[in-house]
Amino acid sequence: MTQPSPKLVKRISLLTRKEGMSKEEFLKHWNDHLPISHAVPGLRRYTLCHIVSEPQRKDVPVVWELGQVDGIAETWFDSQEATEKAFSSPEGLAWLAHGSSFIGRQKTFVVEEEFVIA
Repeated sequence: MTQPSPKLVKRISLLTRKEGMSKEEFLKHWNDHLPISHAVPGLRRYTLCHIVSEPQRKDVPVVWELGQVDGIAETWFDSQEATEKAFSSPEGLAWLAHGSSFIGRQKTFVVEEEFVIA
C-alpha cells in the first residue's frame, strides 16, 4: 500500500509591481528572484503563475476590485513552523528583501487543497 504524501502548507500570493515599474521590468526582477529561492531552507516547491488573460463569467458578477495583479506565486512548506523558520533564516530574509525591491503589493492566502480530479 502506498503511503499518502504529507500535507504541505501551500501559500498563494497575488503580486503587483511597484508603482512606476513596467511589466517587463517586474518580470525581469521576478526572474532574478528565482535563483535566490533555491537557498531558502524548507521551501519545498515554488511556482510562478504568469497571467495570460482574465476571462469573466457573464452569469457571476465581480463584487470586488482587486486592481491589477501582475503575477501569482505559490510556495509550499512542510508546516507553518517550517514556513516561519524559512522566512526568519538569513536566506529567507534575503529572499524577502529582494522581493520587496520589485513587489508593490501582495495579498497572500494559506490554502488547503482538495483534489477533485487529479
